[in-house]
Amino acid sequence: MTGRLAGKVALITGGTSGIGEATVEQFVAEGAKVMIVGRNADKGSEMVATLGASTRFHQADVRVEAEIKAAIDATVAVFGRLDILFNNAGGGTQGGVMDLTQDQFDDAMGLLLSSVLFGMKHAAPIMVAQGWGAIINNSSVAALQAHRGGYLYSIAKAGVTQATKLAGMELGRRGVTVNCISPGGIATPIFFGGSARAVTMEDAHVTATMAKLERSLANSTPLQKSGYPRDIAAAALYLASDDGHFVNCHDLVVDAGMTFGGRSDYGMST
Repeated sequence: MTGRLAGKVALITGGTSGIGEATVEQFVAEGAKVMIVGRNADKGSEMVATLGASTRFHQADVRVEAEIKAAIDATVAVFGRLDILFNNAGGGTQGGVMDLTQDQFDDAMGLLLSSVLFGMKHAAPIMVAQGWGAIINNSSVAALQAHRGGYLYSIAKAGVTQATKLAGMELGRRGVTVNCISPGGIATPIFFGGSARAVTMEDAHVTATMAKLERSLANSTPLQKSGYPRDIAAAALYLASDDGHFVNCHDLVVDAGMTFGGRSDYGMST
């Protein structure tokens, strides 16, 4: 098979919905073999049946280090190597400055930050031994600007961005690039409770909710349009491929100018 990722093996967490699902499809189309990691076994099996022998699914809770390691070990066992890691698992958080609980903190940091740290911990030795690898962490514009995400979400994503740069400094000299993507204004179910809630909604309700979301997100960008999971998948493809070989310790902001503009509603009259 030809393509920009021909011969490469990727592991993508949070791969059964939204940005993760779009990235799995993009990577497979570009010739990669992909281990899809997530909690939704039904959706994972459905994706493998559709995408074919170049994919496998591994069920895991990325808040647990042992399960992250098991997913990475399974990838090497099945495909023989690991070239690309996309730490993409995510979800909403609860808890504010004055009312957060220990459980809310542990859940947010486990899902959004420690999953990234332990993913890098267990993938890096494999990539270093190969002499090549690309690690991509999904951060957020919430790490860059207020009012783009919840309290703990923003804190965790800021940690992801900083960890990316620190890891890239250590691993770059050993052939492994480490970068992150900060999406902004991307229409995914995370805005209305995540894919788990979306599957409980009637199709018409999901369609109407997404249409409303897209209009709202369009008004938050100078381009006056919403982004989609495929836009982040394209960014991940660039960083994972040879095209991005000279990019390291970088936060690739994909937000149509949202963070620079600073406004929250570009649909308002000026």
